[in-house]
Amino acid sequence: MKQSISLNAARAFIEAHFDEPVTLAQLAALSALSVSHFATVFRQQYGSSPYRYLCRLRIQRAQTLLLEGVPGSVVATEVGFFDQSHFGRHFKRCCGMTPSTFMKRAAANAGHTDECGSAVHARLR
Repeated sequence: MKQSISLNAARAFIEAHFDEPVTLAQLAALSALSVSHFATVFRQQYGSSPYRYLCRLRIQRAQTLLLEGVPGSVVATEVGFFDQSHFGRHFKRCCGMTPSTFMKRAAANAGHTDECGSAVHARLR
């Protein structure tokens, strides 16, 4: 139970600071665990590594910003990626398409919603 509480603190930290550099050492310290043990139990608890969890949060926020009309170059830095190229690689890895393809499909599917209640997020995967 205590381990779950400490993991929740680390997850809350990731969610609050997703747009900043977050290190595994910071998260492990928040959880009072060694870095390797933290990474293992985080993966067991949440189904992905802390880094993938962070990237997924960044991409979800990026999708929202893109749908709001924010340019990709601005979105990249707003959500914590080093530059637009770094953002594009992670976006494609996570979503299976580039940010520009995402926007084209979003425009084509305007008005449709998915189970998340937002335009096209899940439908595009």
